[in-house]
Amino acid sequence: MMENPEVAGQQLAEFIHRYPRLMILTGAGVSTDSGIPDYRDHEGAWKRRQPVQHQAFMASVDVRRRYWGRSLIGWPVIRNARPNPAHHSISDLELLNHSTLVVTQNVDRLHQQAGTRAVNDLHGRADRVVCMGCGYRCDRDEVHDRCADMNPGFLRFTAETAPDGDADLEVDFSEFRLANCPRCDGILKPDVVFFGDFVPRERVTTALDTLRVSDGLLVIGSSLMVYSGFRFCRYAKEWGKPIAALTRGRTRADEMVQLKLDAGIGETLRASLDRL
Repeated sequence: MMENPEVAGQQLAEFIHRYPRLMILTGAGVSTDSGIPDYRDHEGAWKRRQPVQHQAFMASVDVRRRYWGRSLIGWPVIRNARPNPAHHSISDLELLNHSTLVVTQNVDRLHQQAGTRAVNDLHGRADRVVCMGCGYRCDRDEVHDRCADMNPGFLRFTAETAPDGDADLEVDFSEFRLANCPRCDGILKPDVVFFGDFVPRERVTTALDTLRVSDGLLVIGSSLMVYSGFRFCRYAKEWGKPIAALTRGRTRADEMVQLKLDAGIGETLRASLDRL
């Protein structure tokens, strides 16, 4: 059952008082109130088909057509999303010197929009596109607009959106025209870590270096089912760093945490800040 956010906020404030300098790890649950859906239910199971796999995207033109065709629906949802109270509360924790670094599994850049300065985009950023051949980079909107101009017939479709700029659209994409790299005609891909790919080493190293000198780890809005986030709980436990988790439902690290709060994220953070 969901906990009362006032009670949960009091417990979180007590944790922060004991461990005032925290590395914060955030997941999709932080952005759901901004209209961006999450991946998993409260038991950690997939709500929808798994996102595109890196190897499939690179190997198959059909997978790329499907991804970019569905992105005509999905990307504007992320692009137009705005920070919600949870993002602003996390920014306030930084202003109060309780956040050493926000390591986010999200690719929506909403932490930065809310004013948080120290952010590690662990999985990259959806608003950028990179060429897998020559390294050319550009804004996502440029590729989005090119795809829309080249495929006007696909603009009539509607579907539910997914967390990564994808959408739950099932139509024939065989005639979808891809926008390739304007420099080398190579494969363009969102500058994010797709499933099956590796998080760049320097992002992991930066986060671990910060965790090592922090008083503890605060997980917000993540089920931690993906190892890229779960690893920080493993290191925190190994290094004797206390862990608090504020997220709906269970997490992969429930047996590791000192404080587990199953409560509304925005309301609990606000209640906690009122006590700091």
